[in-house]
Amino acid sequence: MANDRFKDWKYPVIKEGKLTIYNWLVQHVKNLKLGKKTDIGAFTYINAKNGVVIEDEVQIGSHCSIYSVSTIDDKQGKVVLKKNCRIGSHSVVMPGVTIGENAIVGAFSFVKADIPANSLAVGIPAKVVRQRTS
Repeated sequence: MANDRFKDWKYPVIKEGKLTIYNWLVQHVKNLKLGKKTDIGAFTYINAKNGVVIEDEVQIGSHCSIYSVSTIDDKQGKVVLKKNCRIGSHSVVMPGVTIGENAIVGAFSFVKADIPANSLAVGIPAKVVRQRTS
């Protein structure tokens, strides 16, 4: 059963700018809403200045970056990762993006626009390549 991996899941202690026990970190912790049974890979960085919502059962691979603000192009906006979406390792999610429920973002993708629910998106920039069938 897929949820067995979360049998002993506990909400992680998240301190401003400090690595969690799982070696990922958050800036602007007060603006992060973290759901239950999440899996965030080591060395992932989350900048929640303008809000980041990570719903239940979301999986984020290692070495990902999630930005609610970008100082390079002055973009900003809340990032929402809907229930059971998955983001592959080394991917970047830019400000204002929503990744839909059950969507998958392939590894090394650059997400600068919304990804619809139940879809598979890959690339730089990430584009939907097909709908999920299971």
